[in-house]
Amino acid sequence: MAITSSMKNLLKIPFLFSFFLILLFVTFILINNSQKSPVFSTTDISQHVSTTSHDDHISNNKKNDEVGVENLDGKMRQQNDLESNNTKSDEVGVENLDGKMRQQKDLESNNTKNDEVGVENLDEKMPQKNDLESNGTKHDEVGVENLDEKMSQQDSATPFVPVGVNSTTKSNDELGVENLYWKLCKGVVAVDYIPCLDNYEAIKALKSRRHMEHRERHCPKPSPRCLIPLPDGYKVPVPWPKSRDMIWYNNVPHPKLVEYKKDQNWVVKSGDYLVFPGGGTQFKDGVTNYIESIQKTFPEIEWGKNIRVILDVGCGVASFGGYLLDKNVTTMSVAPKDEHEAQIQFALERGIPATLSVIGTQKLAFPDNAYDMIHCARCRVHWDGDGGKPLMELNRLLRPGGFFVWSATPVYRDDERDKKVWKAMVALTEAICWKMVKKTFFDSAGIGLVIYQKPVSSSCYENRRENNPPLCDQNNRSNSSWYTSLDSCLVPLPTSSTGNTYEWPAPWPQRLNNKPERLSQITDAEDVFDEDTKHWAALVSDVYLGGLGINWSSVRNVMDMNAGYGGFASAIIDRPLWVMNVVPISGPDTLSIIFDRGLIGIYHDWCESFNTYPRTYDLLHSSFLFGNLTQRYDMVEVVAEIERIVRPGGYVLVQDTMPVLNKLSSILQSLHWSVTVQQQQFLVGKKGFWRPHDKA
Repeated sequence: MAITSSMKNLLKIPFLFSFFLILLFVTFILINNSQKSPVFSTTDISQHVSTTSHDDHISNNKKNDEVGVENLDGKMRQQNDLESNNTKSDEVGVENLDGKMRQQKDLESNNTKNDEVGVENLDEKMPQKNDLESNGTKHDEVGVENLDEKMSQQDSATPFVPVGVNSTTKSNDELGVENLYWKLCKGVVAVDYIPCLDNYEAIKALKSRRHMEHRERHCPKPSPRCLIPLPDGYKVPVPWPKSRDMIWYNNVPHPKLVEYKKDQNWVVKSGDYLVFPGGGTQFKDGVTNYIESIQKTFPEIEWGKNIRVILDVGCGVASFGGYLLDKNVTTMSVAPKDEHEAQIQFALERGIPATLSVIGTQKLAFPDNAYDMIHCARCRVHWDGDGGKPLMELNRLLRPGGFFVWSATPVYRDDERDKKVWKAMVALTEAICWKMVKKTFFDSAGIGLVIYQKPVSSSCYENRRENNPPLCDQNNRSNSSWYTSLDSCLVPLPTSSTGNTYEWPAPWPQRLNNKPERLSQITDAEDVFDEDTKHWAALVSDVYLGGLGINWSSVRNVMDMNAGYGGFASAIIDRPLWVMNVVPISGPDTLSIIFDRGLIGIYHDWCESFNTYPRTYDLLHSSFLFGNLTQRYDMVEVVAEIERIVRPGGYVLVQDTMPVLNKLSSILQSLHWSVTVQQQQFLVGKKGFWRPHDKA
């Protein structure tokens, strides 16, 4: 039987209706999934953090408090990284939608677990902005760039996404980084906390303080992870060279020396600043005249040519070293953390090389035969004490043919006490074969000084009537001075590769790139030195100075965490900055070569805290250090120490492998640092003003 056309059309209606229903259902599913899928999201991390609703925080914190588990909101940043990273995935064809959906489900499952255990949320971006606004005053008075501009640059920085690691599949646990919850250090000294020098429990347990044991290192175990609070009103430091003469008072708010040394012009408070007029206990005509008088008294010194590296013991506020910079002389200013409140902190805030150290029972962390000159102006060290060990420590540090300049009352006063000290000093210097080359008195200043010179050969040692102090046994002695007791013996003098007497380094600046004599004693070391010098010259020029987004004009105090031969410092020598070259005790001992080049440095173990105040360096640099560190140390503790040392607005510059950089970046991001990676080997982290509210 034939079916009419109208009946055929009627039969189509149920089919069309069913198809329409199926189409609606599929459309609904696609729309619903699109709202969940990160492929359609374009979240900006900085906006997401700063616009998180107050209600969300309340809800999240309530859930966290119910179970009391502490955690950093690293999971929230993982979600943000996921969304930001996936925004343009279709453009580069990295992964398909199905893969993204599976990853999204994994992430949601992971976040569900976090909610079940009560992860605490630590979202502190807003205090960072508020701190900046409250601190951004009067910068234009001294040429400091506005903090609001710095903040806008930081907020607009590209967030770090680990290169070579899919952020949707690599959690912090998989990177080897626990979810971190940072707290502020607490206590009356928290703002200036130096872990290895402020360990009061260890200090109280000392059996003796007679030889300054309480000023030596006593490191807590484990190393602290708390963050240092900022002083109230802290500002971006005054830039160099103005900082040599004036710093913000609020950055180092310690008035004791202002009153204690007001008659000697060490430091004066003037409005919002601490001003350093260049005075000192022995600089009664000013430090500039004092420096000029030394060279006039003994012209062989030749500041900046013959004399390049100096150790200033008991340096005060380091004006001696600060003004010698005009002469191309680099001075390591050292003093203990003692009643002369914050003198090394003043020095570093001024942009002058300095470190905390004391001549007590242990050697200073420098190599043998390192310094061209050692200076002491009323440094309050009893050189003849403990059998003369303090002076023998200077003898160890002084380069053969180097000079000791001693400006103190026993040199020029005739009271009984001073005469007794002078007599002991004469006997001791003769016993260690030091020659007095000049003794003088400056009438206008009313002070005097004496200049001694260390011998260049061991012939004097061999011809002494008494072998006291004896020569050290080099077979049972390391050049390293890390946690080593003071010698009660004389270090044998080095000789050249041909067996001749020691030769003084070439004049500065030729000295910088000349091959040090000590290299000839190490197989293939001269070739390695040449290649190292060329490598760093090219890397600094081609990458560091122009390609990493670092504002080098704001960088003054620099630390190279594993300096090698000092190639990085050598390559950057023409910039208005200085470098503390750190040689880790776990690696090759190259510190003597660094000093031979006319640079300065120090031994250190990165298992422990460094001897410096918080907020004292503008940039910390390392090259393939962290891979070795993680075999011995907890990277979180090392990063916490970096965070303590670097100033707000300062940088960390790390060259390393991507697995190391991924782990490092996760920790830095938990501290709210901005982090970028370039060329899959260079990480630049910039510290902001963020501080957590909770205290440890």
